[in-house]
Amino acid sequence: MHVTWSIGELAARTGLSVKAIRYYTDIGLLPTAPRSRGGHRRYPTQALEQLELVRQLRALDVPIADITEVATGGHRLGELVAEQLERTQTRLAELRWREAALQALEESSGTERLRRLRVLARVKCRTRATADFARVWERALPASLPARLVDAVTEQAVPEPPRDPTPRAVLAYAELHSLVAEPAFSAYWAARHIRDKASMYAALIDASTAAVPTVAAGYAPHRCEALDALCRACARAYETDDTSEFRAFMATDVQTVVPLLRRYWQHLDAITAAPGPPSLGRTHCWLVEGVVAEYGVVR
Repeated sequence: MHVTWSIGELAARTGLSVKAIRYYTDIGLLPTAPRSRGGHRRYPTQALEQLELVRQLRALDVPIADITEVATGGHRLGELVAEQLERTQTRLAELRWREAALQALEESSGTERLRRLRVLARVKCRTRATADFARVWERALPASLPARLVDAVTEQAVPEPPRDPTPRAVLAYAELHSLVAEPAFSAYWAARHIRDKASMYAALIDASTAAVPTVAAGYAPHRCEALDALCRACARAYETDDTSEFRAFMATDVQTVVPLLRRYWQHLDAITAAPGPPSLGRTHCWLVEGVVAEYGVVR
């Protein structure tokens, strides 16, 4: 003889309400036995086990839809736990980000608070921010660049959002999103007037790599072999000679973008805060500042 339970008996044994058990039955979460002669629902022993599982998972705020997947065999319990843990970790990361953003606003006032609010609003969803950011860079970089050069630039220029963010890091990350939207910034990287963009970018990366020890030593921007290599590469790209006049032209051409470059890499350093050699982006900025320092017009 198979033991079955009435809905009232299940409610008494589990502490759940009759209404809740009836709802779980209607959505297919509980197995049922044939009805009694009086037309009342009867439940097999497995229903009691299912209800214990439901009650325990609901105590952890697991949604009913996800519990039903487990109860009906669509998912294993281990899979459910892994999914719920991942969702919770994502939610916690979003909350930590929001907390740091609000702290960044609380630490400021007046026009600066309003400015920060506009900047922070650009990063609406942290989980999509990196992908959006990478796409902006890929659009800014010349389409003719080989994938290896695009990767070399974006690896340096596109940081992951900090996992345990400080107000300073969150604000810096949002500032980067504002900077890449600046027309002068994107135009600089597009290099529209250069025919052989791939060769020029390869040479710029080489020059930036050569400057790493000098920048790491803390020297102010100045003329050095790496700067000469940068200027020679730019002269070839412009199909002209590397003369003092050309370098003066370079200095004038990049003078307006230098503050944007400097701010970009300063913000990026505030996010990563990682020990080690300076990034190629920072050394490139150092070289460009050196061109302006050596050959720019003093005003």
